[in-house]
Amino acid sequence: MILILDSNLEPGSTPYAELMEHLANLPNIQARVHHVQGAQQMVTEVYLIGDTALLDLDDMASLPGVERAVRVSREYRVLGRHKNDRRPTSWEYRGVRFGQDTLQVFAGLCAVDTPEHVERMLAVLRDHGQVCTRMGAYKPRTNPYSFQGHGKSCLPYVFELAGKYGMQVVAMEVTHEDHVVEIHEALQEAGDPVGVMLQIGTRNIQNFELLKQVGRQSDYPVLLKRGFGITLEESLNAAEYLASEGNQRVIFCLRGMKSNLGDPHRNFVDFTHVPVVKRFTRMPICVDPSHSVGTRDADPDGILDVMHATVQGVIAGANMVLVDFHPEPSKALVDGPQALHFDELPLFLEDVQIARDAYLKRLDLQQRFAASQRGESAA
Repeated sequence: MILILDSNLEPGSTPYAELMEHLANLPNIQARVHHVQGAQQMVTEVYLIGDTALLDLDDMASLPGVERAVRVSREYRVLGRHKNDRRPTSWEYRGVRFGQDTLQVFAGLCAVDTPEHVERMLAVLRDHGQVCTRMGAYKPRTNPYSFQGHGKSCLPYVFELAGKYGMQVVAMEVTHEDHVVEIHEALQEAGDPVGVMLQIGTRNIQNFELLKQVGRQSDYPVLLKRGFGITLEESLNAAEYLASEGNQRVIFCLRGMKSNLGDPHRNFVDFTHVPVVKRFTRMPICVDPSHSVGTRDADPDGILDVMHATVQGVIAGANMVLVDFHPEPSKALVDGPQALHFDELPLFLEDVQIARDAYLKRLDLQQRFAASQRGESAA
């Protein structure tokens, strides 16, 4: 069960202390407090864990200081959608809103290689009105002899240049809790010029200690990629690990499943799960067409498979696109063959907008249909 407290109930106040004392005395119940920073105010949520089936929902909702109570109806207690749950499905970070009704494009370098390439990438993004990007500093690789990323040595110039070219958020993978510390220190030394979205890749989705550590920090939101060889439910439980430790600003990323059924693509594209994850959880959904397709192959009309996969996710309601671009793909140190070229950026962005407009038209159609059905029922 989840209790959403009144916005004017201050932690540390006497009424707050009395409420927490009452909850602490409930038999076989543990109360866990989470503070969620919204766009306008801080929201305090109390998660009651244990024999909550014996608690009366109306009684709990009538407690002094409680705005409403929600009965948990799914395994994902924090991030899940529950019956009569009116908690928001969006949040804001560095002036950019992320939610199940928004769409953001994170185009950039899969792996940072040179300051020149970083600057050229950021300049072209700025020139096309983009404020978000991806920049890989830490790169887990299957082959131990492959390039593992420049690590913390590239952070100073990446953050400095991101601020110079007006970026608001940089998505950056981490594979160890020390990377979070290195990112934080580099940002502070650079004067905090840009926000960072911590990315946990498909290989680390069941690194539960890493999930706990990243979940305990509240400075940075998290992009969590679905595991390439586990079930959707197992991947969503990994997201719940983050939220259960306190960080509810989580975006769930579909990136394809490892299977020969997807040949000749790198992975089997799973973007039909966009509406499924929206139905189960309140998380915004990201699609990663670059790592799903893994090539620059095109259809007879010249449209790249990567672009086809992208619009499939967007027209299904995706809220974020993570995509590889590179100024000189032949010189890229990671995933050059799948990277899109600079001159394709305006084409890509317009194609995404076409798909987004189509999704919004589909949404409007459904809403008009639902309204007409309600009218018929009333008649």
